Amino acid sequence: MATKAAPAPASLPVSIDDVRAAAARISGAVVRTPTLHSRTLSQLTGANVYLKFENLQFTAAYKERGALNTLLQLDAEQRAKGVIAASAGNHAQGLAYHATRLGIPSTIVMPNNTPIVKVTQTEGHGANVVLFGETFDAAYAHSRELEAEKGYTFIHPFDDPRVIAGQGTATLELLEDVPGIDTLVVPIGGGGLISGAAVVAKAQDRPIEVLGVQAELYPSMYNRVHHTEMPCAGDTLAEGIAVKYPGNLTGKIVEALVDDIVLVGERRLEEAVSLLLQIEKTVVEGAGAAGLAALLSEPERFKGKAVGTILCGGNIDTRLLANVLLRDLARSGRLARLRIRLQDRPGALFHVARIFHEQGVNIIEVYHQRVFTSLPAKGLITDIECETRDRNHLDRLMTALRRAQYEVSMVELA
Repeated sequence: MATKAAPAPASLPVSIDDVRAAAARISGAVVRTPTLHSRTLSQLTGANVYLKFENLQFTAAYKERGALNTLLQLDAEQRAKGVIAASAGNHAQGLAYHATRLGIPSTIVMPNNTPIVKVTQTEGHGANVVLFGETFDAAYAHSRELEAEKGYTFIHPFDDPRVIAGQGTATLELLEDVPGIDTLVVPIGGGGLISGAAVVAKAQDRPIEVLGVQAELYPSMYNRVHHTEMPCAGDTLAEGIAVKYPGNLTGKIVEALVDDIVLVGERRLEEAVSLLLQIEKTVVEGAGAAGLAALLSEPERFKGKAVGTILCGGNIDTRLLANVLLRDLARSGRLARLRIRLQDRPGALFHVARIFHEQGVNIIEVYHQRVFTSLPAKGLITDIECETRDRNHLDRLMTALRRAQYEVSMVELA
Protein backbone atom coordinates (compact mmCIF):
# COMPACT_ATOMS: atom_id res chain seq x y z
CA MET A 1 0.00 0.00 0.00
CA ALA A 2 1.34 3.41 -0.98
CA THR A 3 1.91 5.75 1.95
CA LYS A 4 0.16 9.08 2.13
CA ALA A 5 2.17 12.19 1.34
CA ALA A 6 2.02 15.27 3.53
CA PRO A 7 -0.43 17.95 2.38
CA ALA A 8 0.53 21.61 2.36
CA PRO A 9 1.47 22.63 5.93
CA ALA A 10 -1.06 25.49 5.95
CA SER A 11 -3.93 23.01 5.53
CA LEU A 12 -3.30 21.35 8.91
CA PRO A 13 -3.39 22.80 12.44
CA VAL A 14 0.11 21.52 13.34
CA SER A 15 3.33 21.60 11.31
CA ILE A 16 6.75 20.04 11.70
CA ASP A 17 8.04 23.47 12.75
CA ASP A 18 5.52 23.46 15.61
CA VAL A 19 6.84 20.09 16.77
CA ARG A 20 10.46 21.23 16.55
CA ALA A 21 9.61 24.37 18.53
CA ALA A 22 7.89 22.19 21.15
CA ALA A 23 10.98 19.97 21.38
CA ALA A 24 13.18 22.99 22.08
CA ARG A 25 10.65 24.35 24.56
CA ILE A 26 10.34 21.20 26.70
CA SER A 27 13.96 20.05 26.38
CA GLY A 28 15.44 19.08 29.72
CA ALA A 29 12.08 19.08 31.51
CA VAL A 30 10.86 15.70 30.21
CA VAL A 31 12.83 12.48 29.89
CA ARG A 32 14.40 11.84 26.51
CA THR A 33 13.31 8.24 26.64
CA PRO A 34 15.38 5.56 24.89
CA THR A 35 14.47 3.80 21.66
CA LEU A 36 15.79 0.24 21.74
CA HIS A 37 15.84 -2.63 19.28
CA SER A 38 14.13 -5.80 20.50
CA ARG A 39 15.87 -8.84 19.06
CA THR A 40 13.42 -11.30 20.62
CA LEU A 41 10.25 -9.46 19.55
CA SER A 42 11.74 -9.08 16.09
CA GLN A 43 12.23 -12.85 15.86
CA LEU A 44 8.74 -13.42 17.23
CA THR A 45 6.92 -11.06 14.83
CA GLY A 46 9.10 -11.22 11.73
CA ALA A 47 9.54 -7.44 11.75
CA ASN A 48 12.54 -5.40 12.85
CA VAL A 49 11.04 -3.96 16.04
CA TYR A 50 12.14 -0.77 17.81
CA LEU A 51 10.47 0.32 21.05
CA LYS A 52 10.20 3.91 22.31
CA PHE A 53 9.97 3.65 26.11
CA GLU A 54 7.63 6.52 27.01
CA ASN A 55 6.57 4.51 30.07
CA LEU A 56 9.86 5.74 31.58
CA GLN A 57 8.62 9.33 31.89
CA PHE A 58 8.34 10.56 35.50
CA THR A 59 4.55 10.10 35.43
CA ALA A 60 4.99 6.94 33.31
CA ALA A 61 3.34 8.32 30.16
CA TYR A 62 3.98 10.51 27.13
CA LYS A 63 1.18 12.92 28.14
CA GLU A 64 3.71 15.12 29.94
CA ARG A 65 5.03 16.35 26.59
CA GLY A 66 1.83 17.95 25.33
CA ALA A 67 0.81 19.24 28.75
CA LEU A 68 4.16 20.95 29.32
CA ASN A 69 4.31 22.43 25.83
CA THR A 70 0.91 24.01 26.45
CA LEU A 71 1.71 25.27 29.95
CA LEU A 72 4.87 26.98 28.74
CA GLN A 73 2.85 29.02 26.23
CA LEU A 74 0.41 30.50 28.78
CA ASP A 75 0.67 34.20 29.56
CA ALA A 76 1.19 35.57 33.08
CA GLU A 77 -2.53 36.10 33.73
CA GLN A 78 -3.41 32.56 32.64
CA ARG A 79 -0.67 31.13 34.84
CA ALA A 80 -1.88 33.11 37.84
CA LYS A 81 -5.50 31.97 37.49
CA GLY A 82 -4.54 28.33 36.90
CA VAL A 83 -5.46 25.53 34.57
CA ILE A 84 -8.16 22.88 34.54
CA ALA A 85 -8.70 19.54 32.81
CA ALA A 86 -11.08 16.61 32.89
CA SER A 87 -9.19 13.34 33.08
CA ALA A 88 -9.01 10.14 35.09
CA GLY A 89 -5.77 9.02 33.49
CA ASN A 90 -2.31 10.00 32.34
CA HIS A 91 -3.22 13.51 31.19
CA ALA A 92 -4.27 14.38 34.74
CA GLN A 93 -0.95 13.33 36.22
CA GLY A 94 1.22 14.87 33.50
CA LEU A 95 -0.59 18.21 33.70
CA ALA A 96 -0.63 18.26 37.50
CA TYR A 97 3.06 17.43 37.78
CA HIS A 98 4.32 20.10 35.40
CA ALA A 99 1.82 22.75 36.53
CA THR A 100 3.00 22.34 40.13
CA ARG A 101 6.63 22.38 39.03
CA LEU A 102 6.01 25.69 37.24
CA GLY A 103 4.00 27.19 40.11
CA ILE A 104 0.71 27.10 38.20
CA PRO A 105 -2.42 26.05 40.16
CA SER A 106 -4.18 23.06 38.58
CA THR A 107 -7.63 21.57 39.01
CA ILE A 108 -8.52 18.14 37.67
CA VAL A 109 -12.15 17.02 37.45
CA MET A 110 -12.64 13.26 37.70
CA PRO A 111 -15.77 11.08 37.76
CA ASN A 112 -16.91 9.91 41.21
CA ASN A 113 -16.05 6.30 40.36
CA THR A 114 -12.38 7.02 39.57
CA PRO A 115 -10.15 4.48 41.38
CA ILE A 116 -8.77 6.00 44.57
CA VAL A 117 -5.18 5.26 43.49
CA LYS A 118 -5.56 7.62 40.49
CA VAL A 119 -7.09 10.32 42.69
CA THR A 120 -4.26 9.96 45.21
CA GLN A 121 -1.54 10.02 42.54
CA THR A 122 -2.97 13.16 40.93
CA GLU A 123 -3.29 14.91 44.28
CA GLY A 124 0.26 13.80 45.03
CA HIS A 125 1.42 15.80 42.01
CA GLY A 126 -0.13 18.92 43.52
CA ALA A 127 -3.50 19.16 41.77
CA ASN A 128 -6.82 20.05 43.34
CA VAL A 129 -9.02 17.07 42.43
CA VAL A 130 -12.76 17.62 42.05
CA LEU A 131 -14.93 14.49 41.88
CA PHE A 132 -18.10 15.04 39.87
CA GLY A 133 -20.61 12.85 38.04
CA GLU A 134 -20.62 9.18 37.16
CA THR A 135 -19.17 9.45 33.65
CA PHE A 136 -16.30 11.21 31.94
CA ASP A 137 -18.78 13.29 29.93
CA ALA A 138 -20.31 14.64 33.16
CA ALA A 139 -16.85 15.42 34.56
CA TYR A 140 -15.87 17.12 31.31
CA ALA A 141 -19.01 19.28 31.28
CA HIS A 142 -18.37 20.32 34.89
CA SER A 143 -14.77 21.23 34.10
CA ARG A 144 -15.95 23.60 31.36
CA GLU A 145 -18.40 25.17 33.82
CA LEU A 146 -15.58 25.75 36.31
CA GLU A 147 -13.43 27.14 33.50
CA ALA A 148 -16.05 29.81 32.78
CA GLU A 149 -16.81 30.47 36.45
CA LYS A 150 -13.25 30.70 37.78
CA GLY A 151 -11.39 31.95 34.73
CA TYR A 152 -9.21 28.85 34.50
CA THR A 153 -7.53 27.86 31.23
CA PHE A 154 -8.83 24.52 30.00
CA ILE A 155 -6.18 22.16 28.67
CA HIS A 156 -7.60 19.46 26.43
CA PRO A 157 -6.00 16.00 26.59
CA PHE A 158 -5.63 15.77 22.80
CA ASP A 159 -7.62 18.26 20.69
CA ASP A 160 -5.28 21.25 20.97
CA PRO A 161 -2.48 22.17 18.51
CA ARG A 162 -0.05 22.81 21.38
CA VAL A 163 -0.78 19.40 22.88
CA ILE A 164 -0.46 17.66 19.50
CA ALA A 165 2.87 19.38 18.82
CA GLY A 166 4.16 18.33 22.22
CA GLN A 167 3.17 14.71 21.67
CA GLY A 168 4.93 14.79 18.31
CA THR A 169 8.27 15.28 20.04
CA ALA A 170 8.30 11.58 21.01
CA THR A 171 8.37 10.60 17.33
CA LEU A 172 10.92 13.30 16.55
CA GLU A 173 13.28 11.62 19.05
CA LEU A 174 12.44 8.13 17.79
CA LEU A 175 13.38 8.97 14.19
CA GLU A 176 16.52 10.79 15.29
CA ASP A 177 17.61 7.67 17.19
CA VAL A 178 16.64 5.20 14.44
CA PRO A 179 16.65 6.94 11.03
CA GLY A 180 16.00 3.70 9.18
CA ILE A 181 12.45 3.16 10.46
CA ASP A 182 9.99 2.77 7.58
CA THR A 183 6.80 2.04 9.54
CA LEU A 184 5.31 3.67 12.63
CA VAL A 185 2.66 1.83 14.67
CA VAL A 186 1.01 4.18 17.14
CA PRO A 187 -1.90 3.71 19.59
CA ILE A 188 -4.96 5.92 19.03
CA GLY A 189 -7.35 7.15 21.69
CA GLY A 190 -8.35 10.74 21.06
CA GLY A 191 -5.62 10.99 18.46
CA GLY A 192 -3.08 13.41 19.95
CA LEU A 193 -0.11 11.03 19.89
CA ILE A 194 -0.64 9.70 16.38
CA SER A 195 -1.39 13.17 15.02
CA GLY A 196 1.97 14.44 16.24
CA ALA A 197 3.66 11.27 15.03
CA ALA A 198 2.14 11.57 11.56
CA VAL A 199 3.14 15.23 11.20
CA VAL A 200 6.75 14.29 11.98
CA ALA A 201 6.80 11.15 9.83
CA LYS A 202 5.35 12.79 6.72
CA ALA A 203 7.83 15.67 6.97
CA GLN A 204 10.80 13.32 6.46
CA ASP A 205 12.62 13.15 3.12
CA ARG A 206 11.58 9.52 2.60
CA PRO A 207 8.26 7.66 2.79
CA ILE A 208 7.25 6.38 6.24
CA GLU A 209 4.03 4.43 6.65
CA VAL A 210 1.96 5.51 9.68
CA LEU A 211 -0.50 3.01 11.12
CA GLY A 212 -2.81 3.65 14.05
CA VAL A 213 -3.99 1.01 16.51
CA GLN A 214 -7.29 0.95 18.36
CA ALA A 215 -8.93 -1.61 20.64
CA GLU A 216 -11.72 -3.48 18.85
CA LEU A 217 -14.10 -2.37 21.60
CA TYR A 218 -13.42 1.35 20.94
CA PRO A 219 -12.96 1.90 17.17
CA SER A 220 -13.89 5.60 17.33
CA MET A 221 -11.22 7.00 15.00
CA TYR A 222 -11.60 3.97 12.73
CA ASN A 223 -15.31 4.80 12.45
CA ARG A 224 -14.52 8.38 11.52
CA VAL A 225 -11.96 7.51 8.86
CA HIS A 226 -13.88 4.58 7.35
CA HIS A 227 -17.38 6.04 7.82
CA THR A 228 -18.56 3.06 9.84
CA GLU A 229 -20.72 2.93 12.96
CA MET A 230 -19.26 0.14 15.06
CA PRO A 231 -20.15 0.45 18.76
CA CYS A 232 -17.68 1.92 21.25
CA ALA A 233 -18.34 0.19 24.56
CA GLY A 234 -17.10 -2.50 26.91
CA ASP A 235 -14.34 -3.22 29.39
CA THR A 236 -11.02 -3.06 27.57
CA LEU A 237 -7.55 -3.61 28.96
CA ALA A 238 -6.53 -0.55 26.94
CA GLU A 239 -8.62 1.95 28.90
CA GLY A 240 -6.08 4.67 28.05
CA ILE A 241 -7.30 4.61 24.43
CA ALA A 242 -10.95 3.82 25.19
CA VAL A 243 -12.24 7.08 23.71
CA LYS A 244 -15.75 7.24 22.28
CA TYR A 245 -15.33 10.50 20.38
CA PRO A 246 -12.03 11.44 18.68
CA GLY A 247 -11.03 15.07 18.41
CA ASN A 248 -11.92 17.34 15.53
CA LEU A 249 -8.36 18.58 15.03
CA THR A 250 -6.83 15.14 15.49
CA GLY A 251 -9.45 13.59 13.22
CA LYS A 252 -8.51 16.03 10.46
CA ILE A 253 -4.81 15.16 10.79
CA VAL A 254 -5.45 11.41 10.93
CA GLU A 255 -7.61 11.53 7.82
CA ALA A 256 -4.92 13.49 5.98
CA LEU A 257 -1.77 11.69 7.10
CA VAL A 258 -2.40 8.27 8.68
CA ASP A 259 -2.23 5.42 6.20
CA ASP A 260 -4.47 2.93 7.99
CA ILE A 261 -5.89 1.91 11.36
CA VAL A 262 -5.60 -1.62 12.79
CA LEU A 263 -8.10 -2.96 15.35
CA VAL A 264 -6.81 -5.38 18.00
CA GLY A 265 -8.67 -7.75 20.31
CA GLU A 266 -8.38 -8.09 24.05
CA ARG A 267 -6.47 -11.36 23.90
CA ARG A 268 -3.71 -9.78 21.79
CA LEU A 269 -3.53 -6.81 24.16
CA GLU A 270 -3.10 -9.18 27.11
CA GLU A 271 -0.44 -11.14 25.25
CA ALA A 272 1.44 -7.95 24.37
CA VAL A 273 1.46 -6.67 27.97
CA SER A 274 2.73 -10.04 29.15
CA LEU A 275 5.45 -10.32 26.46
CA LEU A 276 6.78 -6.83 27.17
CA LEU A 277 7.15 -7.69 30.84
CA GLN A 278 8.69 -11.11 30.22
CA ILE A 279 10.97 -10.18 27.30
CA GLU A 280 11.75 -6.49 27.75
CA LYS A 281 11.33 -6.46 31.54
CA THR A 282 9.17 -3.34 31.23
CA VAL A 283 5.68 -2.66 32.61
CA VAL A 284 3.17 -1.15 30.19
CA GLU A 285 -0.55 -0.52 30.40
CA GLY A 286 -2.91 -1.96 27.81
CA ALA A 287 -2.79 1.17 25.64
CA GLY A 288 1.00 1.14 25.75
CA ALA A 289 1.07 -2.43 24.42
CA ALA A 290 -1.34 -1.74 21.53
CA GLY A 291 1.44 -1.33 18.95
CA LEU A 292 2.92 -4.72 19.74
CA ALA A 293 -0.59 -6.21 19.79
CA ALA A 294 -1.00 -5.05 16.18
CA LEU A 295 2.29 -6.72 15.18
CA LEU A 296 1.10 -9.96 16.81
CA SER A 297 -2.32 -9.71 15.15
CA GLU A 298 -1.10 -9.14 11.58
CA PRO A 299 2.48 -10.45 11.32
CA GLU A 300 2.37 -10.77 7.51
CA ARG A 301 1.61 -7.07 7.20
CA PHE A 302 4.79 -6.09 9.05
CA LYS A 303 7.15 -8.88 7.98
CA GLY A 304 10.59 -7.54 7.08
CA LYS A 305 9.75 -3.92 7.89
CA ALA A 306 11.65 -1.66 10.29
CA VAL A 307 8.85 -0.86 12.73
CA GLY A 308 8.89 1.75 15.46
CA THR A 309 6.20 1.71 18.12
CA ILE A 310 5.66 3.87 21.19
CA LEU A 311 5.10 2.26 24.60
CA CYS A 312 2.97 5.24 25.50
CA GLY A 313 2.23 4.47 29.15
CA GLY A 314 2.98 2.21 32.10
CA ASN A 315 0.20 3.04 34.56
CA ILE A 316 -1.53 -0.29 35.08
CA ASP A 317 -3.20 -1.51 38.26
CA THR A 318 -0.99 -4.17 39.86
CA ARG A 319 -3.90 -6.56 40.49
CA LEU A 320 -4.97 -6.24 36.85
CA LEU A 321 -1.39 -6.87 35.73
CA ALA A 322 -1.26 -10.00 37.91
CA ASN A 323 -4.47 -11.27 36.28
CA VAL A 324 -3.06 -10.65 32.80
CA LEU A 325 0.12 -12.57 33.61
CA LEU A 326 -1.74 -15.51 35.15
CA ARG A 327 -4.13 -15.71 32.20
CA ASP A 328 -1.15 -15.76 29.85
CA LEU A 329 0.37 -18.64 31.83
CA ALA A 330 -2.92 -20.50 31.54
CA ARG A 331 -3.14 -20.00 27.78
CA SER A 332 0.43 -21.24 27.32
CA GLY A 333 -0.29 -24.41 29.32
CA ARG A 334 2.03 -23.50 32.19
CA LEU A 335 -0.89 -22.99 34.56
CA ALA A 336 -4.01 -25.16 34.40
CA ARG A 337 -7.12 -26.18 36.29
CA LEU A 338 -8.07 -29.82 35.73
CA ARG A 339 -11.53 -31.16 36.60
CA ILE A 340 -11.34 -34.79 37.69
CA ARG A 341 -14.21 -37.16 38.60
CA LEU A 342 -13.45 -39.29 41.65
CA GLN A 343 -15.21 -41.87 43.79
CA ASP A 344 -15.92 -40.66 47.32
CA ARG A 345 -13.78 -43.14 49.23
CA PRO A 346 -10.62 -43.01 51.37
CA GLY A 347 -7.40 -42.63 49.39
CA ALA A 348 -9.06 -41.33 46.20
CA LEU A 349 -7.30 -37.96 46.31
CA PHE A 350 -4.03 -39.60 47.37
CA HIS A 351 -3.94 -41.79 44.26
CA VAL A 352 -4.60 -38.81 41.99
CA ALA A 353 -1.92 -36.73 43.71
CA ARG A 354 0.57 -39.57 43.21
CA ILE A 355 0.14 -39.26 39.42
CA PHE A 356 0.86 -35.53 39.63
CA HIS A 357 4.02 -36.39 41.61
CA GLU A 358 5.12 -39.01 39.10
CA GLN A 359 4.72 -36.52 36.26
CA GLY A 360 6.65 -33.80 38.12
CA VAL A 361 3.66 -31.42 38.22
CA ASN A 362 3.26 -28.95 41.09
CA ILE A 363 -0.21 -28.79 42.69
CA ILE A 364 -1.19 -25.23 43.66
CA GLU A 365 -4.80 -25.56 44.85
CA VAL A 366 -7.35 -28.37 45.33
CA TYR A 367 -11.13 -27.79 45.29
CA HIS A 368 -13.46 -30.64 46.35
CA GLN A 369 -17.11 -30.47 45.26
CA ARG A 370 -19.54 -32.98 46.77
CA VAL A 371 -22.85 -31.11 46.93
CA PHE A 372 -23.26 -28.81 43.90
CA THR A 373 -22.73 -31.47 41.24
CA SER A 374 -24.85 -33.60 38.93
CA LEU A 375 -22.92 -36.74 39.94
CA PRO A 376 -24.46 -39.49 42.10
CA ALA A 377 -24.22 -39.02 45.88
CA LYS A 378 -21.12 -41.25 46.07
CA GLY A 379 -19.31 -39.28 43.35
CA LEU A 380 -17.41 -36.01 43.60
CA ILE A 381 -15.67 -33.49 41.40
CA THR A 382 -12.18 -32.28 42.23
CA ASP A 383 -10.67 -29.25 40.56
CA ILE A 384 -6.87 -29.16 40.80
CA GLU A 385 -4.90 -26.06 39.86
CA CYS A 386 -1.40 -27.03 38.83
CA GLU A 387 1.81 -25.65 37.36
CA THR A 388 3.57 -27.34 34.42
CA ARG A 389 6.61 -26.56 32.30
CA ASP A 390 4.71 -26.14 29.02
CA ARG A 391 1.77 -27.44 26.99
CA ASN A 392 3.48 -30.77 26.23
CA HIS A 393 4.08 -31.37 29.93
CA LEU A 394 0.38 -30.69 30.63
CA ASP A 395 -0.66 -33.07 27.86
CA ARG A 396 1.50 -35.84 29.35
CA LEU A 397 -0.16 -35.35 32.74
CA MET A 398 -3.66 -35.61 31.27
CA THR A 399 -2.68 -38.73 29.32
CA ALA A 400 -1.36 -40.35 32.51
CA LEU A 401 -4.58 -39.54 34.37
CA ARG A 402 -6.73 -41.06 31.63
CA ARG A 403 -4.56 -44.18 31.50
CA ALA A 404 -5.31 -44.57 35.21
CA GLN A 405 -9.02 -44.54 34.28
CA TYR A 406 -9.78 -41.05 35.55
CA GLU A 407 -12.30 -38.85 33.75
CA VAL A 408 -10.43 -35.55 33.34
CA SER A 409 -11.07 -32.28 31.50
CA MET A 410 -9.42 -28.87 31.45
CA VAL A 411 -11.29 -25.77 32.63
CA GLU A 412 -10.71 -23.40 29.73
CA LEU A 413 -10.35 -19.62 29.76
CA ALA A 414 -12.90 -17.61 27.82
